[in-house]
Amino acid sequence: MEKAENTKILIIDDEQSICEGCKLILSDEGYAVDFCMTGRQGLDQIRTQAFDLVLLDMKLPDVEGMELLETIRRENLGAHVIVMTGYSTVKNAVEAMKLGAFDYVSKPFTDDELLLAVAKALENRRLKQENLALRQQLNQRFDFSNIIGENPRILEIFDAIARVAPTDSTVLLSGESGTGKELFARAIHAHSNRAARQFLAVDCSTFSSSLLESELFGHVKGAFTGAVRDKAGIFEVADQGSLFLDEIANLDINIQAKMLRAMEKQAFKPVGASHLKKSDVRIIAATNRDLKTMVDEGTFREDLFYRLNVFPIFIPPLRKRKDDIPKLIYHFLRVYCRRSGKKVDGFSDDALEMLVNHHWPGNVRQLKNVVERLVIMADRPVVDYQNLSDHWHIRQDEQPEVIPETLAELKSVKQDLLENRFGQIEKAFLQKALMAAKGNITQAAHRVGMQRSNFSALMKKHQLSADSARTDPSPSDQR
Repeated sequence: MEKAENTKILIIDDEQSICEGCKLILSDEGYAVDFCMTGRQGLDQIRTQAFDLVLLDMKLPDVEGMELLETIRRENLGAHVIVMTGYSTVKNAVEAMKLGAFDYVSKPFTDDELLLAVAKALENRRLKQENLALRQQLNQRFDFSNIIGENPRILEIFDAIARVAPTDSTVLLSGESGTGKELFARAIHAHSNRAARQFLAVDCSTFSSSLLESELFGHVKGAFTGAVRDKAGIFEVADQGSLFLDEIANLDINIQAKMLRAMEKQAFKPVGASHLKKSDVRIIAATNRDLKTMVDEGTFREDLFYRLNVFPIFIPPLRKRKDDIPKLIYHFLRVYCRRSGKKVDGFSDDALEMLVNHHWPGNVRQLKNVVERLVIMADRPVVDYQNLSDHWHIRQDEQPEVIPETLAELKSVKQDLLENRFGQIEKAFLQKALMAAKGNITQAAHRVGMQRSNFSALMKKHQLSADSARTDPSPSDQR
């Protein structure tokens, strides 16, 4: 709590005895107290000095207390206000509260009444300042700068989040596993009006249907075997905050109906209860599956899909934003060097090229884990192709770690295989032939059974030259 000697209080009252009496009482508690006897003097003081609290009389010789209170609020002068009045009525008190007063005391008041009112006002001010500081920290922690990416599609997502975050609209994040959907969800919460409240995340794939219902909505004592006491559900705990429902596609069809009712009515019924509970929760959902296809197949409720799909945001897979991969690699490199205390300066060109051109079926999560492993195993300042081969164990013929679930995903994997993995083999093939022929293109083409024109066309495709082949060994030859 803020120390009393650091707390400045201003008394504005036209009765000198009131001013001096209040100053004496508050000074004895260690507060720094000043007073003035007109409204205009008081306003000048507030505008030029930083007061934590103002004790304001409602009846002043030059300015009405209500008018002065309204000015303090309109100009956002920062001080909490306690009004003092000898004409105390409920109407006056309510009006003063509407204009921004924290509390009021009726004349004549005792020393204890004054000290109690002042303590309450200062405690409230402290809590508001702490909440503001917490919100600023959250904004910094989950600012867009915390999400690495300058790809145009990522910048579009930043813009979408900036637009939707201040609202209470439901957001549906879709994208493959490992693309960082929870990080984007936290960014939405941090930029929302609920930032100072709870952000709770639930993975819908980790609970059985019966257990998930209890986790989400809670239960009452005796609702089922083992329910020995009432338990609050996540919807209740997250009241006034944000609830992130990851892998929403895994919800059982019966839970889907209850989820829809909770979202539409902002109310839910705990397992075994006979009454509803209210909860104002902002839903952010995420899925790595095509919910529309699931609706067509009858495994996901159409009404819930439309309730979730108010503001859809698609997070692209890492292979679709390769220009961000070097930034991510060096970001994770700094993170894990700092955590491990090791000094790794970076990656050789051929190692970085291999990392950039990898398919990354596990997306950012997989990339993060690979960099962590490479840092742990690194024994030199630069990670080169040989280190990558030794510690990553990537093979050109490895199977995808994630099996495509749709025709579009299958085509994407096929295209990636052709463009990247086969492309790497093709490039190594050309380099090996040129090396064997000591840079002579005609001889290199003849050795591999190709026409010179076709061989040259492939060289151009991979930006190879005869001179570079004479000096630059291929990655495969370095093994």
